[in-house]
Amino acid sequence: MARILNYGSLNIDHVYSVPHIVRPGETISAVGFKDFPGGKGLNQSVAMARAGAMVFHAGKIGNDGEFLKKILVADGVDCTWLKNSRSPNGSAIIQKDTDGQNAILCYAGSNGEISPAEIDEVLAHFQEGDILVSQNEISNVPYLIEMAGKRGMRIAFNPSPIDDTVLHMDLSPVSWLIINETEGYGLTGEEEPGKIVKSLITRYPRMAVILTLGEDGSMYCQGDMILRQEAYRFGVRDTTAAGDTFLGYFLGTYELEGDVKAALDMAARAAGIAVSREGAVPSIPGVEEVRQRER
Repeated sequence: MARILNYGSLNIDHVYSVPHIVRPGETISAVGFKDFPGGKGLNQSVAMARAGAMVFHAGKIGNDGEFLKKILVADGVDCTWLKNSRSPNGSAIIQKDTDGQNAILCYAGSNGEISPAEIDEVLAHFQEGDILVSQNEISNVPYLIEMAGKRGMRIAFNPSPIDDTVLHMDLSPVSWLIINETEGYGLTGEEEPGKIVKSLITRYPRMAVILTLGEDGSMYCQGDMILRQEAYRFGVRDTTAAGDTFLGYFLGTYELEGDVKAALDMAARAAGIAVSREGAVPSIPGVEEVRQRER
C-alpha cells in the first residue's frame, strides 16, 4: 500500500446555529453555538484513516491547537511531520441554518506559516508512487504541488477555497482534482457539470476530475471514461464535512481496492452518513458502518 501524505489545514471550527445565513448588513441571533475540530486537511486525514488507509499528516498547529493532534493520533494518523507554532491556530466561523446548509469564514493562523523549506523537509521522506493530498487552506500550495510532482508522487488536490493562487496554478501534476460545482465554476467559468469536466479534461488530459454534485451525486471523468454515482440520502443535518468525507473515502478506498466504482460508492455512502450528523470530524463514519449502510 502506498503511503498517503496529507499536507493540510487544521482548524478550530466555531459553529453557530442560525435561522438563516446572515445577509449583508443584517444582525441576527444565533440559537446555538459549539466548537468542533475541523479544517479540510484534518477532516480528510480522519476520513482516509477511517477508510483504512495509511495516512501521514503534515502541517502546523497553533498554541491553542494541541487537541487537534490528539484527534489525528487517536484515528491512527502519523503526525511525525506536524509542527507547532506560537501563533493562534487556524480557525473557521461557520453559520449553519435550519436546512443544514452552511456559510464558512476561515482564518489561516498557523496554517499560513508553512514555508518552502519545511515542505522540502517533509517531501524528502516520500517517494514516487506515494500520494500527496492537499487543499488551498495552507501557504505555498503551488510550491508543494510542483515539488511533489517532481518526486513522482500522485497528487490529489481539492482547490478550496478558490482564489487567485489557484487560478494561476499549473495543475498539470495533479492526478485527481476533487471539486464541487462552485469550485468547478471558479476554475472554468462553466455552470453545467458536463461543461465543467470537459473544460478541465481538455486542459489537463492526464487528470481525473471528480465533481461532487450534492443531492445529484457525483461524476468521475478521466479521458473518455465518465462514471456517475448516485447520492445516498440519510437526511440532512449538517453539510460541513461532506466533501472532505467524500474525498477521504474515495482515496482511501481506491488505494486499498484499486477500483474506481467501489471507491465512488463508498465515498457517496460515507458522505451521506456525514451530512446526517452534526460537526465535521464527529460526523465522519467508520468503515464498517459505511459498508453496512444501505440506501
